Amino acid sequence: MNSLDWVVLVGYFGVMIAIGVWSHKRVDNVSDFFTAGGKMPWWLSGISHHMSGYSAVMFTGYAGIAYQYGVTSFVTWSLPIAIGIGIGAKLFAPRLNRLRSKLHVASPLEYLKNRYNIPTQQALAWSGLLLKIVDVGAKWAAIATLLSVFTGITLTQGILITGVITAIYCTIGGLWADALTELGQFIIQLFAGLAMLIAVMHKLDGFSTLWTVWDKLPSGHSHPTAGPYTVTFLLAFLFIKTFEYNGGMWNQAQRYMATDSARSATRSARLSSILWLVWPLVLFFPMWCAPLLVQAKKPDASDSYALMTEGLLPHGLLGLVIVGFFSHTMAMCSSDANAISAVFTRDIAPVLSKSARSWSERSGLIAARSSTLLFLGLSMAIATQVNSPTFKDIITVVIKWVAGLMGPIAIPFMLGMLRRFRKSGPTAALVSWAAGLVGFYIVNYTFTGSERDIALQWQVSVPLAISLVLYVLIGFIKPEDTPERDALILEINSGDGDGGAAAAAVPGARAGTGETVVTATDTRD
Repeated sequence: MNSLDWVVLVGYFGVMIAIGVWSHKRVDNVSDFFTAGGKMPWWLSGISHHMSGYSAVMFTGYAGIAYQYGVTSFVTWSLPIAIGIGIGAKLFAPRLNRLRSKLHVASPLEYLKNRYNIPTQQALAWSGLLLKIVDVGAKWAAIATLLSVFTGITLTQGILITGVITAIYCTIGGLWADALTELGQFIIQLFAGLAMLIAVMHKLDGFSTLWTVWDKLPSGHSHPTAGPYTVTFLLAFLFIKTFEYNGGMWNQAQRYMATDSARSATRSARLSSILWLVWPLVLFFPMWCAPLLVQAKKPDASDSYALMTEGLLPHGLLGLVIVGFFSHTMAMCSSDANAISAVFTRDIAPVLSKSARSWSERSGLIAARSSTLLFLGLSMAIATQVNSPTFKDIITVVIKWVAGLMGPIAIPFMLGMLRRFRKSGPTAALVSWAAGLVGFYIVNYTFTGSERDIALQWQVSVPLAISLVLYVLIGFIKPEDTPERDALILEINSGDGDGGAAAAAVPGARAGTGETVVTATDTRD
């Protein structure tokens, strides 16, 4: 990097902070901080939803997969995510929006205390919080590693720079700052990605590279599945990502909750699905061409994109692409921080402290910002331990951890909104959650070594499958539907204009509180 690249990088950080300061004026209470007061335009929500699903892993880990296996990087990663979000556009997005618009909750998990009970809510909240601290810590380490390669600063310095700047804008401006910075980051990445695509085509055969390069690439580079990324892995990944990217890890759920209506949430999901289908092709094509342009130094080829960037782009554009690396990771980390803060402030703190149950708007907002800082601080502290043997192990399996452990946390949360699963109550939720965690441990840490290794697709999908089967099965064996739970589910499933009808169908229901006294008569799927 030279002075021009540094100007681009410092300018980017300055704009992020400025957006956070501007967003501060739009945050008056906890609802504004966590769900943008339900005023976020559907198109901004969709772009934010899309951007919050990326990290620097795209330019390291998946760049390595693209270098080694070619098209399979798209077919077994972004394509199933696009399909999964498309499925959730009607199934989950509108229901998540109604959690805010009808039940008036500010945290995705807040409705669980009425849908199940407080122990279930706490089990899901604490397990998800601990998982996310490690997950985000690994992402800080990944982006700091890239920063170290390009600038020469130490890993700890890179973690502090990116973490502190993210903490400033997302703590000051809440979800508004997250979404607006993600919009800016999307625009930056648009130019950076196109610059890289044009540079690669210019280096090879010009525009015709799009169709002439395939005969020059290694054998099998155009195959949709290759190596460990089999058809079975693809189906397992689609299964997992349908839950994860439709709100199973909470931060994406907030984007749907932030729109003004269930219809807007559906439109937001469709936009995100289209972006996941189209935009990764622009990012991946240079990665597929990388074997013709650079020789990766690392065994997993995770350095291939960085090497190609340094070799092909002039200064200034190099800085823009580096900013693109930051944009994805900071988008994901800030959205995770806001989601975790919502869960801690709205779900965990009221159980731990009586005073938290009666916080004023000002006190609640202070707690929200404080918990955001606490989460970011803990994740940054873990990231600084990247050179320890323990963390080296964690960073190699963190993707597997998120995919494997997300299911037991997401199943009770997401299926609990659907009428079809109204009979599954606290017992089904807690047993499926606990059994999924045990299943994850068994398939990942019992059957290991020599001939007993289990394929990756089973390591990540078995815990979710166990949770799903038990959640449904126990609901049939031990149904725990009650009038109050039925009424709550009816409220979540009724249309935007049906709030009054839902309340009428459930005499005594108090719309927006989740508190009801008699059964709902409509239990259609």
